[in-house]
Amino acid sequence: MERFAWKAVVKDGMLSEYKKRHDNIWPELKQVLKDAGISNYTIWNTGNELFGYFECDKGVAYAEKYQAASSVVDKWNAYMKDVMVMEMDPETGAQPKMQQVFYLA
Repeated sequence: MERFAWKAVVKDGMLSEYKKRHDNIWPELKQVLKDAGISNYTIWNTGNELFGYFECDKGVAYAEKYQAASSVVDKWNAYMKDVMVMEMDPETGAQPKMQQVFYLA
């Protein structure tokens, strides 16, 4: 199992909308994430900053590739563009990986 962390920014005044959309996340998107081997997915915020974390049973590279090939993920990303700003890695099509600097098991 590999871990993955990402960051993004919610546009000013859009945090409640961001939360609302995640409270109503599409079932087909949940299925894509599960099929990609993603579990324990959590998103936190402080102010307008977002921090996401998930675990990948099939590995991060597999999860990135699986999501990049999904039209559902493309639709979700387009749907979220008006509420958030997220960089995407041009090579993987996923969020840029944050580098781990500490881990306590």
